[in-house]
Amino acid sequence: MAHKRIRPFNTKETYPEQSLDNDLSQGVVARGTMVFLRGQVAQDLDTRESHHTGDAGKQTAMTMANIKMLLEEAGSEMSHICRIVVYLTDIRYRDAVYQEMGKWLKGVHPCSTGIVIPALARPEWVVEIEVTAVIPD
Repeated sequence: MAHKRIRPFNTKETYPEQSLDNDLSQGVVARGTMVFLRGQVAQDLDTRESHHTGDAGKQTAMTMANIKMLLEEAGSEMSHICRIVVYLTDIRYRDAVYQEMGKWLKGVHPCSTGIVIPALARPEWVVEIEVTAVIPD
């Protein structure tokens, strides 16, 4: 079975200010049961417009909404998240990010890793969240 690509795109459209030409996708369903989502940010997946500059809590809410939408497009749902990786550009955003993220993951209990990094792909983004989930039998 070939892997299913969720919302494939080329980085020329996503990052026009950079000279990139990579074929990527927002998610991949592998072997029909595993869902790997690209790190999500507060960006409209259709228009590529960034939202909520400087507000870590609102960025997280939009990021989690993107994750929910992509999981549903893949045939999964939030309750099937197994692993989550959170990238923050400042440790001071941790409380706002984890408070908002916790609302979306109540009762899910995924494995979680948090990493503080100097920057993300765009300066207006302060949080990025990567998810691995399953599609149950």
